[in-house]
Amino acid sequence: MLKLYDSFVKQKRAFRPLKKGKVTMYNCGPTVYGQVHIGNLRSFLFADLLRRYLEYLGNEVTQVMNITDVGHMLADADVGEDKMEAAAKKEGKTPQEVAAFYTQSFFRDIDRLNIRRAHVYPKASEHVDEMIKMIGQLIERGHAYKVKHDDGGVSVYFDVGTFRDYGKLSGNKIEKLSPGARIEVRDEKRSPADFALWIHNPHHLMQWEAPWGKGYPGWHIECSAMAIKYLGQTIDIHTGGEDNKFPHHECEIAQSECSTGEEFARYWLHVTHLMVEGDKMSKSFGNFLTLDQLLEKGHGSREIRYLLLSSHYRQPLNFTEHGLESARSALERLDTFADTLSRYAPKKKGRSAGHSADISRNFQAALDDDLNIAEALAVLFDFVKAANERISKEEMTGAEKTGAEKLLIIIDNILGLTFGRSLDDKDIPASIRLLMDRREQARKDKSFNEADIIRNTLLVKGFVIEDTPDGPIIKRK
Repeated sequence: MLKLYDSFVKQKRAFRPLKKGKVTMYNCGPTVYGQVHIGNLRSFLFADLLRRYLEYLGNEVTQVMNITDVGHMLADADVGEDKMEAAAKKEGKTPQEVAAFYTQSFFRDIDRLNIRRAHVYPKASEHVDEMIKMIGQLIERGHAYKVKHDDGGVSVYFDVGTFRDYGKLSGNKIEKLSPGARIEVRDEKRSPADFALWIHNPHHLMQWEAPWGKGYPGWHIECSAMAIKYLGQTIDIHTGGEDNKFPHHECEIAQSECSTGEEFARYWLHVTHLMVEGDKMSKSFGNFLTLDQLLEKGHGSREIRYLLLSSHYRQPLNFTEHGLESARSALERLDTFADTLSRYAPKKKGRSAGHSADISRNFQAALDDDLNIAEALAVLFDFVKAANERISKEEMTGAEKTGAEKLLIIIDNILGLTFGRSLDDKDIPASIRLLMDRREQARKDKSFNEADIIRNTLLVKGFVIEDTPDGPIIKRK
């Protein structure tokens, strides 16, 4: 049975969804004021692995990931400049233009990393009505209060003193909280720990009308309103980065449960921060890497995906050039095995599928243990080693080959790495097929310079062409 480490109870728990066979999952998504960095992508890849494994186990997963395009302050506190507004001023664009550009950049990145798209990507700016409704409920129930400013405008704050479990997720209990970067001291608050649900700022570029006055929503209310709209009052799994635990997720729990009277999320999963060459990486610190930067250096999207997945999500991952080289070598080994297995013609007969069933059980046992990907990969490479030995000695039977191929497909679907470099005709993109045909014609015409240019073009696009007596073979780079 799958067990997941629930940050709320701080231990592994058997995973049982609210409705058997159906899983609702909410993942904190990007704030689209700039390109996402590989630390963000690690969190999104974890959610992808979790979803793929849950679906492999036979569950129907409904996944929602938000797009934050308003209300996220630079220091995660209630005051300061909105990240969207700051980016708009810097780039000389409207916040909407900035959001549109970086939302498309986000989708391009996750597609290149073979991350399955969530079922819904709600944008905060398109769900303000739901947020206003939730804020109204919190005011009516005595969990939120209005503050009138000198210019007549009104802000609304959540009163953390009305929610006794505030701090249980992160361990930051109210009486122990000290004002700091994420706890903003303001005279208008009843307590420094109170957080903004609605912010009055007449100079803000994005404004909405609410019953208590014009303004814009706070960051925390956005996720609660959108999660509840698309997944219901109680969701099975909520994921995010370790930095989201406080204050963001803590505030989500408080406002959601005070609004609905129901448990907000049954399992809380958090991805540990990423290191780059030994230093913690953060967009706020300016020492971050993007997918584009890595691809421009010649690294492949598959090796980046492999490296970001290869370490357990609750362990810090040190992202290094050496790690990328190791990921490339690991993928080459897996690709070579997949191609060798595909070409292998068994000479022995037999009905046994060999050790495929045992390998499958061991692989699943590793992932059942809080998605222990490192152990699962160790099982995979033990399988590859044993199968290669059987193939080299021509001892693998037809039944063994079939079992091994089926197992490789299952593992590949879970990891999302697409093993094997050789491509069948049906898998070759039309644009690549056109270049191959042009190159073949150039070779027939003895225009070898043109053929070499096309070969290099294919290489840039991530494909290697090999000439054989039976014709050209195309492989992934």
